[in-house]
Order: sequence, then structure tokens, then C-alpha cells
Amino acid sequence: MSYNKILVILPITILIGFFACTNTANIPGDKKPVAIDTPVFTPPDTSTIPHDAMGDMIRYGRDLVVNTAHYIGPNGTVGKYLGNKMNCTNCHLDAGTRPFGYNFFSTHARYPQYRGRENRILSLGERINNCIERPHSGVPMPLGSKEIIAMECYIKWVGTSVPIGKHVKGDEGVELEYPKRAADIAKGEALFAKHCVSCHGKNGEGIMTADTSTYTYPPLWGMKAYQKGSSPHRVLKLARFIKANMPNKLAVWNKPVLTDEEAIDIAAFVNDDRIHPRPEKKDKTIPDYPNIKMKAIDYGTGPFVDTFSAMQHKFGPYQPIIDYHKKNGLPVIF
Repeated sequence: MSYNKILVILPITILIGFFACTNTANIPGDKKPVAIDTPVFTPPDTSTIPHDAMGDMIRYGRDLVVNTAHYIGPNGTVGKYLGNKMNCTNCHLDAGTRPFGYNFFSTHARYPQYRGRENRILSLGERINNCIERPHSGVPMPLGSKEIIAMECYIKWVGTSVPIGKHVKGDEGVELEYPKRAADIAKGEALFAKHCVSCHGKNGEGIMTADTSTYTYPPLWGMKAYQKGSSPHRVLKLARFIKANMPNKLAVWNKPVLTDEEAIDIAAFVNDDRIHPRPEKKDKTIPDYPNIKMKAIDYGTGPFVDTFSAMQHKFGPYQPIIDYHKKNGLPVIF
């Protein structure tokens, strides 16, 4: 398994991209998911980027997504904003253009957007910084900086033909069938050893480039990995990504290698904080999901609006939580 760095192709981290279109949350202002039989969205080819001032910014934005650590990492050439050496494309596969790979297909079309974790409307620039601060454990860039604007230009270009406020097929996560049991950490560990260790290491440390400037395959836990509370730290969020894309270069969204249960078990093993340490956000005075009704189903930290434990929210079984929320008129958010 791997979030492979592909050189012709982001978090941002961290993830700018979003919540499964076939399991769209019933949150204020959200749109209905696209139909199952709709063709998967195809982003424009890089050869169509114009050769003008806008094109230059689009190309720079793409380069920032692919080579994030080089430009704004701990040893960045234009600024030192990231707290680790991961690139956006380690998670936003193929520079945010792979279907069901944390892509940017409809990102620009849907921002500004309400975010339950912050309980407010975020601009696209703020969302980019949100990724820099959380998965990358960094500090925000100035919203008017060339780098933020370039990333916005690139993200807008990727979704050039997407109508404002709409989703397109492939812009979020694949649909999962939830097992009736909780995620099995032991099974996840065995599956990780079989499918993931070769790229991410026995200790989840990832594989760095020869010059140690960045990662070819990113760390999945440890102090250089994504933070607690960031999008991939949620089991179902990560499992949808794993199901559609891992093992790397073997699985694709419509020809997966892993079953739904296997993807969930691996995601649970990776995200088990009892055995795998990872960074936490710096400012703990501002809680995630201050409006607890807007917490994602698989967010594993209380308090909760329902009666289920933190362990069940994190590891499942999930269907009883979903059923409870539906029965009691509560949001069902993924």
C-alpha cells in the first residue's frame, strides 16, 4: 500500500479533497451525490494549460502540489511552512487528478464550504492552509501569497468544467459496505505486513528519497506522519482511499485488490493511537467539531451527540450509529 509520489503529477494534505460522493453528508448547503451510472470525471490534460500569466501560475501550483517539501518544507526554497517533508501528491494522488484518490475535481466548485471540524465556512485558501497545519504539522502561509494563489489556480484548472456547487463522479471516496463487526486490528496488522510494509516500512516510517529531501512513500504513523484529527486519521475516510488505490500500482477504483473489510481493518490498524503515536495539533484550545452534531461518524473523540462510545465511533461497527442518527434526525456525516 502506498500514497506514491508520481512526478508527473498533493495534502494537502491533507487533504483538500473530501467526503465520499456516494455517502454524501446531509449537512447544510451540501449537494446530492452524482448517480452511480454517471461516467467518472476526466480532468484536463496538462498540455492544455495556456501559455500566459494564468498558465504560469497553474503550472507553479501543480509544481507546488508535486514538490511541496522542496518549496515550502522544513528546508523550503521559498518558505518554511511544513512541519514534515511530505508532498501534497503523497495523498492527493497524481497531483490531485486520480479518481477516488483525494483529488481536486470539484474542490474549487465547492469552496467556500462549511467544514464541521472548524464549524465555519472556509475559503479554499484557508482549506489549503488547514492541510498545511494538520497533516503537515506546519504553519499557515499568507492567504495572499503567490504560493496559495498558485495552488488555487491549479485546483480551479483541474475542475475547469465542474459546475459551481456540484459533485462529479470520482471526486470523493468509493462506497463501502460496513461489516457488522468492529474493525479487527490484528487482521489489519497481518494485511499491512502483506500489502503495505514494502513501501511504508514495518514501523510505518515510509521511504525517503536518496537525498532525504522528501518521501517517495510517506509515513503512516510516527511524528512525521499526519496528525490526529486530520482527514486520513478517520478509519472510514482512509479505508475508502485504501480500497480504491492500494496496494499501489495494483489496485484501481473499479478493480480493487482488497475487500471492504480488509481496507477497514488496515485503516484501523494504521490509525490505532494505542499502538501508533502521531502528532497532535498545536493549538488545543480550539476543539475540533465544536458543534458535536456535525462530527463525522468515524471521528473517534467525544463528546458525541449520540449514545455510542468513542471506540465504536472510531472502529465500528458503524451501521448502528448510522441507524441511530437517521432515526433521531441527526446528521449522518462521513
